[in-house]
Parts: sequence; C-alpha cells; structure tokens
Amino acid sequence: MNVYDAIRTKRSIRQFSPQPIPEADLLRILDAGRRAGSSKNSQPWHFIVVRDRERLAALSRLGAWAGHLAGAAVGVALVTPDWRERWPIAFDLGAAAQNMMLTAHELGIGSVMANIYEVEAANALLKLPPGLMCYAAISFGYPADPNELTRPPRRGGRRPLSDVVHWETW
Repeated sequence: MNVYDAIRTKRSIRQFSPQPIPEADLLRILDAGRRAGSSKNSQPWHFIVVRDRERLAALSRLGAWAGHLAGAAVGVALVTPDWRERWPIAFDLGAAAQNMMLTAHELGIGSVMANIYEVEAANALLKLPPGLMCYAAISFGYPADPNELTRPPRRGGRRPLSDVVHWETW
C-alpha cells in the first residue's frame, strides 16, 4: 500500500475483535511512532503499551469519548512533557500518532485516537514521573467487523479540497 492510499483509505475503528496483535507488528507500529519528525529533533514522546484489561478499562473512563480503549487489543498512552509549555510538542506527538495509525492500517490493524481529559488520573494510573503527562492514547486492534477497514468513506465526511486550499492569499 502506498502512503497516499493509506491516508485516503484509513478508517477510525472503535470496535475490536479479541484477536491479539502479534509482537512483531506491535513493535513495527511503535517504531513508526518513534521515527516521526519532531521540532529540533527533540523527540518529546514516550509510549506506554497497555494490554491489561482492567487498566484499559480504567483509561477508557478518563475521556468522554475514550470508551473504545476498553475493547482494544492494545492501548498506547502517549506521554510527553506538558505541551502547554512548549506548543510544538502537541504537533510532534500528532505526527508520531499518525505514523503509528498509518502503519497499523497497512498491517490490517484498526486504530483511533482518544483524548484523555482527566490528565492527573491518567498520570496516576500510568505511574508517570513528575513533569510528564498523558493527554491522549490510541486504541489498536483487529476490527470486530473486518469490512470496516475497507468500507467507502461516509457521505459528508470530508470537506472538498477547494473549500480548504487557498492560493497565495485567502
């Protein structure tokens, strides 16, 4: 699958089968995140792999729309210094997350982001050291319905290119 096709065909998957992700595939996904570009090559991220069902369920309760983490084969908590103190961290983490999700898609593994709103509770759950925080996580797993990986886009899903691209000026 070429990169553009991966971008064009990736779907957010929120319901997962119980099938585990092979270790080699998981390591490839994580390595894709590690290889993302970052501001001044700071690489401000750490990834906590969560497979424990109880910990996934607890993490899923820390964001209003994070429930999918409870059913994922693997959750990856995205950990950084406080991005509010240096804004490129959030951008850098987004690049790492997108790399991981596109790599998963290439492997037939579904994924979707979750915002973590209860940051202090997530930090305690994940036993983070001071100065680090978890405000996002990614669910990974094989889709409960394999057809979800290849379904056509839903109507009205993306604005037309002509609505978002401006040439030279607004």
